[in-house]
Amino acid sequence: MQQTQHFKQRLSQRGVTRKMVDFTLDYGKVDGDRWVLDRKNTDRMIEQLENELRVAKKIRDKGGIVVVADEDALITVYNYDSRRNQYK
Repeated sequence: MQQTQHFKQRLSQRGVTRKMVDFTLDYGKVDGDRWVLDRKNTDRMIEQLENELRVAKKIRDKGGIVVVADEDALITVYNYDSRRNQYK
């Protein structure tokens, strides 16, 4: 989206960064011509992101995982490192 001069001034005056604006545009609720991300929804988003981070760390600790699927059926799953170790 294009940024007006008014928008740029308000960012500076209110201590809002462009990343904060992008985050609000990505995760805020649309209310007419506004995107709203209030404290309650921000707290909920933080909780979801923390949960996803925990899962990502567990996957990293395993060396990654591989999921094999065919169309809409999940067939198997294994640790990524175990696959690489087969060929050593």
